Amino acid sequence: MRLTRAEVEAIRSCARRHFGEECVVRLFGSRTDDALRGGDIDLHVEADRPDRALLANELAFRADLQDRLGEQRIDVILRPPAYTPRTIDRVAVQTGVAL
Repeated sequence: MRLTRAEVEAIRSCARRHFGEECVVRLFGSRTDDALRGGDIDLHVEADRPDRALLANELAFRADLQDRLGEQRIDVILRPPAYTPRTIDRVAVQTGVAL
């Protein structure tokens, strides 16, 4: 996984703040492969309650992360608990790394 310990902690902290203490955050995509270089940070987030899976929370989360991590491309897929998974959700869950 190509994130520093500080980056992982920043992602976890921001996710808990915006999506609840019991949210699940997974890193997926190219950043999970140590052999690659570069790439954006792809995050799949399952909020702990449906009322936390809001666009306003996602936008605040992104802004918070940009402040903590600096200018990086960050893609976020946000889902409420007990959602019906789409293909991208299945890929993130199967290949992603829980943070």
